[in-house]
Amino acid sequence: MTPEVPLRSGADQPGTVSDTPRTDPNRQVRGDERRALTERVTSAYRQGQSIRVIASTIGRSYGFVHRLLAEAGVDFRTRGGARRALRK
Repeated sequence: MTPEVPLRSGADQPGTVSDTPRTDPNRQVRGDERRALTERVTSAYRQGQSIRVIASTIGRSYGFVHRLLAEAGVDFRTRGGARRALRK
C-alpha cells in the first residue's frame, strides 16, 4: 500500500496531473507504476504544463520529472517565454 500525500493548492487546475496521487518522494517508482506515471507526466507536458508545475503536483523533484520525460523521448520546449521585439 502506497502512502498518499494530499495535493498542493492549485493542483486541481485544468490540464494538470491531479489524478496522480502524491506519494513519498523518497520511494522508488518501478515497473507498471513508473510506466503509468510517465504517460501521465508526458501527457501533461504535451498539453503545455511546465516541468515545475508537474513536479509540484505529483510531489516529486524537477529532476525526476525531467528524467521521466527524457526516458519517454519527449522533445523539450525551449526555455523562457516569448521573445520581445528587437530594441532600436
